[in-house]
Order: sequence, then C-alpha cells, then structure tokens
Amino acid sequence: MYKVAVIGDKESILGFSAIGIDIFPAYNEQEAKQIIHDLEAQNYGIIYITEKLSLLINDEIEKYRAKYIPAIITIPGNSGSLNIGTNKVKEYARKAIGVDIVFKDENETME
Repeated sequence: MYKVAVIGDKESILGFSAIGIDIFPAYNEQEAKQIIHDLEAQNYGIIYITEKLSLLINDEIEKYRAKYIPAIITIPGNSGSLNIGTNKVKEYARKAIGVDIVFKDENETME
C-alpha cells in the first residue's frame, strides 16, 4: 500500500499530521529534492508540495510527471494560493484536447 506525504514550510503543513499524513518540512531546493527522492524510495504514492516550494524545484517535479507514482501535487501554503495547481490543470487539459474547456478566460464572451 502506498503512503501519502506533504512537503513544505512547517507552518503550512503541520495540520496534515492531524489527519494521518506524514509531514516533511523543507525550506530550500536541496532539502525538497532530497525529500522527494527519499519518499519515492520509501513507497510514497502521493506527495503534496506547497506551491511556493514547488517553484524552487519545478524542473525536478517535471521529471516525475512522466511517472504515475509518486504523484506530486501542488497545494497552497498558509499564505494563500498562487494558482499554480489550477494553472497546471488548465495546461494539461489544453495539451490533452487542444482547447481550454475547463476554465473560461476572462476576456472570452459566452455565446
């Protein structure tokens, strides 16, 4: 059975431990990369990472996009959302079907 983890600054991830998710505080690029490699080796299937931290290791995260496991999912930190997760879903939907049907652009008009 796969495990679930969350990586980010301690203030943003501490609450996840209350629902049984393993937490791994990280504050810089090297710590985050090492933790992801360790978690992959320890059979973690889902790894949540705060948006702010994901910006530091975006290239590393992209290496895992071709794999099914672990799934690395960005989440907002305690300071609010940077819309990175939403933008990724939008990007993947566009790649998959060639058009944005998930989100309506603000400049677009409904017909």
